[in-house]
Amino acid sequence: MARRIPGKSAKRPAEPSGTDFRPSREDILRYIEDNPDSAGKREIARAFNLKGPDRVWLKDVLRELEDEGLVGRGRKRLMRAGTLPPMAVLDIVGRDEDGGLIARPAEWAGDPAAVPTVSIRAPRGEKGPTPGIGDRALAKVFAAKEPGGPDYTGRIVRVFDRRAEAVLGVFRVMKDGSYRIEPVERRQPELVVDAEFRADAQHGDLVEVEPVKVGRYGLPRAKVLAVLGSLTGEKAVSMIAIHAHDIPHIFPGEVIEEAEALAPLPSPGSRGAGVREDWRSLPLVTIDPADAKDHDDAVHAEPDPDDRNPGGFVVTVAIADVAAYVRPGSALDREALRRGNSVYFPDRVVPMLPERISNDLCSLREGVDRPALAVRMTFAADGRKIRHAFHRVMMKSAAKLAYPQAQAAIDGRPDDKTVPILETVLRPLWAAYAVLKRGRDARQPLELDLPERKILLKPDGTVDRVVVPERLDAHRLIEEFMIQANVAAAETLENKRQALVFRIHDAPSLAKQESLREFLQTVGLSLARGAQLRPSQFNSILERVRGADNEALVNEVVLRSQSQAEYSPQNIGHFGLNLRRYAHFTSPIRRYSDLIVHRALIRALNLGSDGLTPGEEVRLEETAALISASERRAMAAERDTVDRLVAAYLAEKLEQTFDARVSGVTKSGLFVQLPQYGADGFVPVSSLGGDYYMFDEGARALVGERTGRGFQLADRVEVKLVEIAPLAGAMRFEMLTDPKPLPGSVRSHHKTKGARERARAARKGGRPHGRRR
Repeated sequence: MARRIPGKSAKRPAEPSGTDFRPSREDILRYIEDNPDSAGKREIARAFNLKGPDRVWLKDVLRELEDEGLVGRGRKRLMRAGTLPPMAVLDIVGRDEDGGLIARPAEWAGDPAAVPTVSIRAPRGEKGPTPGIGDRALAKVFAAKEPGGPDYTGRIVRVFDRRAEAVLGVFRVMKDGSYRIEPVERRQPELVVDAEFRADAQHGDLVEVEPVKVGRYGLPRAKVLAVLGSLTGEKAVSMIAIHAHDIPHIFPGEVIEEAEALAPLPSPGSRGAGVREDWRSLPLVTIDPADAKDHDDAVHAEPDPDDRNPGGFVVTVAIADVAAYVRPGSALDREALRRGNSVYFPDRVVPMLPERISNDLCSLREGVDRPALAVRMTFAADGRKIRHAFHRVMMKSAAKLAYPQAQAAIDGRPDDKTVPILETVLRPLWAAYAVLKRGRDARQPLELDLPERKILLKPDGTVDRVVVPERLDAHRLIEEFMIQANVAAAETLENKRQALVFRIHDAPSLAKQESLREFLQTVGLSLARGAQLRPSQFNSILERVRGADNEALVNEVVLRSQSQAEYSPQNIGHFGLNLRRYAHFTSPIRRYSDLIVHRALIRALNLGSDGLTPGEEVRLEETAALISASERRAMAAERDTVDRLVAAYLAEKLEQTFDARVSGVTKSGLFVQLPQYGADGFVPVSSLGGDYYMFDEGARALVGERTGRGFQLADRVEVKLVEIAPLAGAMRFEMLTDPKPLPGSVRSHHKTKGARERARAARKGGRPHGRRR
């Protein structure tokens, strides 16, 4: 008798090895399809009552199904390949015959020819958000029950402020008196505006326009819908990204009023102080960038006085108690969730919370009483964390320090501020970091060598220079202390069985693993199959190329093989940090995820009445999806702003030559990055000349069919800037470096692939992609 799925008939496997009750592959696939919310390996094993050796068998079957492309992996759950997760971001694209809204997923990793459609359910009664065509929305998605129609039905959870038909541009008054819209996106055409559609736009204004279909010839026309502001100010460039990515940047009046009405919390022992402990005598210090305006974390360390822990340390991390001021359901809370996180541009910060909170009440200022949520952690001499405990406290920062300032003191160059605390505060911190580093080294997180660049601006908002800040032990100390505090928060909440939002990072997908293996073969390296991947395997590869000519190339490809970190109520661990449990706890001023974790700790540990509410707990899946989307939005906006700033800076350097590095390879050409500026431009394949260039995806290269020479990811080249669109952040270059001889493994791989493409093209009567000059 075969095991049965609840409500479904199950087939008995053809060859039940070791048990008479193993489900068939079809049973497993049917269960995954019918239970999208609980289709992890553990849930599947529980549903079929698989134990011991049967669970090992199940793991092998699931791996086979993934290898065959029959299932995909999303967060902790498995899902049938080509299916949507239970919560998805959708674009509303049209209406059906009955007038109902039809949507498609905003992101789709499956077959481009099989993008699913979603029929949007009307909101219940008069309640619920109502989207329109062109909107982007977050929706709960359900598989359609009736065949022949849309693949899914969806219920809208939230509508993002976005209209697909509206575009951004800069209003220009031309010399002949006509009006044009200068594009701010790379693939956007120039538009003409007729006088009657000008509205009140002035020369240099950033405007939102709607294309108007008038006539068959000439430039397309547009109508000005809204004037968003002038681009003549010093913060004009980031303003484009703010509007292009729909980043909320103006606090509503009720939010400002609520923030301004807040008062500092009473000191411990006074009326209304609650259960907060008095830690004001503990010399906690803040160590931040020199230009930081908010200070949300403070640290302290001392040798463990317990004789049973020789060489161990007690490390304290105190974090601003934002939850004490931002209460669930308040105007401040709603706006913080809408923003999701602070956004950092070179010329401005768009904060998650008003300055009254971020730069005042919750900033751990030197010598000022401030409420905090603190964790005290005890580490053994080998870096293992022995125990930890959370406390709700009132603290007083003993010193506000900058990274270079703290590092200089340790290196023998203390100043007036660091001399009094050098032996009592700073040296114990560095000694504790040496202990924690042993634990980090044993854990072996992913260690990529990719320097970060910082743009320094002139007073008028234009680029002064681009620098690579020195990476100091002071940075590493704070980073490791924060990681351990984040781990402690996740462990505490999991032990208390308290729902929370984890910070998760999945292992590279099977497709990316295979693509990476294919690439590594071209450079004489390998990545083992079968065994579960660990960050240490990547570190071993990176160590083998350290100092070699292809070091930058391998680092870049390994980075691109990684999954993107996100937030989720379901824990799958953090692959990059090599941690089983991880949550963001240390930055509640600038990340809503951390505020959720603070509230969860307050509730789980009975630290006050302002903890996570049951309503918030029910919505954690939705909240995680929203803040993950907000994070991606912020990253894209920050990247676009850097591109525009650098393009504007280089606009006066047309026809000049630059040293560059190939940062991307496509069949259309090469993306090149200028290391001095950190910005990218494009070299079209049609401009390379001299050969017929084929795209070798596995080798990340364009390879000349006749010569076998070409260009590969991370190659160092010389290019000439020939065209630039500053507002779009787009630059086109001409390649000056001759193609290089590629390794024999690349040429061999390319020839085999080229022969396959030519044979395919011949059968279709066409030509393989590429360009000949």
